[in-house]
Amino acid sequence: MTAPAVVSDALDGLARARLRPGVGVTPLRAGLHLRGWRSSVTLEGSPALPALWQLLAEVLAGGDHAALTDRAPVGSPLRAALNTLVGHLREHDLLTGPAEDAPAWLRVGAADPVAAAADLAAARPQLRTTDPASPLARAAAQALVRAGAAPATVAAPTADGLVLLTAGPGSATAVGVAATPAGGFVTAPGTPAQVAADAEALAARLGLVPTAADEASPTPAALTALLAGAAAHRLLCALTGLPDPATEGEDHHVLAGLPAVLVVDAAPLRSSWRSWPAPRLPGPDTSAPLDPPDTLARALHRLAALTDGRVGVLPAPEPGTLSQLPVARARCPVPGGTLLAAAVRTDLARLDALCRGAELRLDTAESTTAVGATPDHALGRALRRAATAVAAGGTPLPVRSWAGHPQAEHWWRTLTAELGRPAELGVTRLAPGGHTATVRVPGRPPVTAVEATAGDAVAFAALGAVAQAVSAELTFRHLSLPSGAGAALVAAGLELTAWEDEGWTTGWLTGIAAREPALLAGLCELTGLTVRPADPAPALAEALRACGFTVLAVRPTTNGATR
Repeated sequence: MTAPAVVSDALDGLARARLRPGVGVTPLRAGLHLRGWRSSVTLEGSPALPALWQLLAEVLAGGDHAALTDRAPVGSPLRAALNTLVGHLREHDLLTGPAEDAPAWLRVGAADPVAAAADLAAARPQLRTTDPASPLARAAAQALVRAGAAPATVAAPTADGLVLLTAGPGSATAVGVAATPAGGFVTAPGTPAQVAADAEALAARLGLVPTAADEASPTPAALTALLAGAAAHRLLCALTGLPDPATEGEDHHVLAGLPAVLVVDAAPLRSSWRSWPAPRLPGPDTSAPLDPPDTLARALHRLAALTDGRVGVLPAPEPGTLSQLPVARARCPVPGGTLLAAAVRTDLARLDALCRGAELRLDTAESTTAVGATPDHALGRALRRAATAVAAGGTPLPVRSWAGHPQAEHWWRTLTAELGRPAELGVTRLAPGGHTATVRVPGRPPVTAVEATAGDAVAFAALGAVAQAVSAELTFRHLSLPSGAGAALVAAGLELTAWEDEGWTTGWLTGIAAREPALLAGLCELTGLTVRPADPAPALAEALRACGFTVLAVRPTTNGATR
């Protein structure tokens, strides 16, 4: 058992401390396991720990503190051991001050149960709904009463089936809850206007808009009780300063920094927290967008929130039954058909499909967009497309410009030898720091790649042609071809081993990431491309930005290219 940092004599300050309700203690052969509402700790290293705990437990239950301090005088080994144990209890928030008058649920988790109880006593929660006698409204009021609040229910215009729980008349804090025979939801805390907007959007997204048929099918009592209790809990946590229930535990569906909603199904009865990347109404309490993801893993976590099957704003790009050899692929539905994305790795294919799928939805006849996980990712995608349109003016290069590049040779050999496709290759230098490669296979559209080196460009062009070849029998409307724009996300935080050169995928992507800044600078000069943050009006663009993604509006270049 390693002692935590202790500033003063921990045992001396234990006289008025109490163990939080619900803390479980399991003696071990040579230690203790303690678990509370939010934390747990295992202490090991001495068979005396269970006996030490018995001494402390008596005092924490209101026993004779003076007798214990007399038994363990300052400077004694027993005193030092008890101080260490008390330090661990405080470090893991398993102790609280005397708060016998506070409800047990506040003593479990509130940093200051007495202050939280005072806030609760001073609150006058108000339930607003078109039908104050509805089972959901009554259940929510009962849940608040059982928690120690004194709610009032008033008739007010709200969406059908919605109950708005507010902190009181005129309060800026509210939670929305709605129930139908099929299921329901609880919104994140927010202003009444934000909660009403969230509830309307959630009902539409989940297909839970009440209908006339619902009146003949009563909502199950268990569903009503679950939703009412969850809504009351979220409101009371907001009132008393407790952490929001959505932040408890480690739920992969919840993205820290985004509002979360509780989605409940009736058959079978189950509930889950889901990140809610919905438009935020302007106001002083509006949360700022997340910072751009700094790794591919974090970008994919944001992708999961944006494509959540219940409340997401985009369909999820998945490999499904697609073969991932020789090239990784993912697909998703887009307006008018299916988008197929190819990449050197499946995770990169999924990210590319998300970005291209969003662009196809945001593009209009008047403007185009570039979507990326980071500003440089979005800019790299836009610049590569713009450079493709002016590639004809480059300086042709011989085969030796890319010969010896392991990835270029691998993908060219895969296309021409393993797949047996007759192909022609052209390589040019566009500008300092930029090269383009174009692969032409009879009967197929040419594939052009723009990268920092001739070898990188040949590798991606050949990789794209391989993707075309192996996808020839598939039905899709759009094919998104691979590039090095996302390499920096892969390379972030990686430490390559000595043998991971550019013949290995990770080593190659790390090298591309190092060359990307010079490439972007050169392509900006070459294309004259002008970009700016896109109009936040579309709900999709706002949801992408809320998750830290970048959405750029692409203006025509001085050379006439827009993409």
